[in-house]
Amino acid sequence: MSEKILVIDDDVDTLRLVGLMLQRQQYQVSAASNGTQGLEKALDERPDLILLDVMMPDMDGFEVTRRLRKNPATASIPILMFTAKTQLDDKVTGFEVGADDYLTKPTHPTELLSHVKALLSRAAPKGADEVEPPSREKSGYLIGVISARAGLGVSTVAINIAAGLQRHSKSEVIVAELTPGQGTLGMDLGLPPQNGLSDILRGTAAEVTREKVKSSLVEHSSGVKLLVASENPREVDLMAKVENLNTLALRLSTLARFVVLDLGSGLPSSAQKLLTLCAERIIVMEGTPNSIRHTKLLLDEFSVINVDPKTVSVILNNRQRSEAQIPLKRSQEQLGHPILAGLTPMPELFLQSLRTQTPAVIAQPANMVSQQFIKIADGILQREKAR
Repeated sequence: MSEKILVIDDDVDTLRLVGLMLQRQQYQVSAASNGTQGLEKALDERPDLILLDVMMPDMDGFEVTRRLRKNPATASIPILMFTAKTQLDDKVTGFEVGADDYLTKPTHPTELLSHVKALLSRAAPKGADEVEPPSREKSGYLIGVISARAGLGVSTVAINIAAGLQRHSKSEVIVAELTPGQGTLGMDLGLPPQNGLSDILRGTAAEVTREKVKSSLVEHSSGVKLLVASENPREVDLMAKVENLNTLALRLSTLARFVVLDLGSGLPSSAQKLLTLCAERIIVMEGTPNSIRHTKLLLDEFSVINVDPKTVSVILNNRQRSEAQIPLKRSQEQLGHPILAGLTPMPELFLQSLRTQTPAVIAQPANMVSQQFIKIADGILQREKAR
């Protein structure tokens, strides 16, 4: 496969001319018209070389280079500064911040091409020094928990499965509540207000470093590490930061053996992308006609985004004792998809869990529902070992 080159320049003519020249040489070319967009593309696409203009309105090339070099994921990508600035001090600054080569505009296409070839030939093969996006084989096991509609207990299921995993595996487990502006886990577990997720989402995807994510985690007394969403309803707009959320999930997968993603309800663009990263997905459903119908629609949409149905488990979470609840067997028949487990209605257990600010699995490990969660966690452990 031909090398990919990212050109970052606010001048449209330069983007077009340089892009055409490189494409004629059989290179793959990607373009960004400002520094912020360039950082995001560099992190998402991991090009083999970056051609970078210095004079840009939002963020100059020096700052872009500093950020690229600071992020382990992009630190080793060769950078050729391509600019009209001819002062010696500017060249010195370019090299000091981490540029590999420097050309001034205008330059002959032959000269530019020779510098491009030289940098590419000297570059280390991908994977030698660069931090690649973690794959499922060498990173933590991602589990996405979601429901078709709100109010079905996604966060409760996520934290109790995580607590069960931590208890039985004795390894690092993270729960990430990726629902900005709709957070409940922090309050339920007695944490002070947290801004870690919001801070991560407000920046660019390139700024979502492993170190930043790690510093945003809070360890709960249960042993589970948490990244919780804020409760401020105005921050729900941060759900639109799809690339940040995607990068965040990848970073989290390098920090723990198991990462449980609380994806809330519905299927926004962010959840669609995050679900494709997961090794397995759990849908929380209630035994009512409407909930079954909504879940069936959600499963249909999963097939559209190429989620393997074999990696999707459904948990029946009947939270109230009621004759109106449809039994597990009938729910499964109506859904047309296997149901992994049916949680016994036990509201008093979860009330105590709220009062003690502890997951039910920890508060009453011998309880029937706690044992059901532990059984689910044990199944995940077996699948993770078998992958």
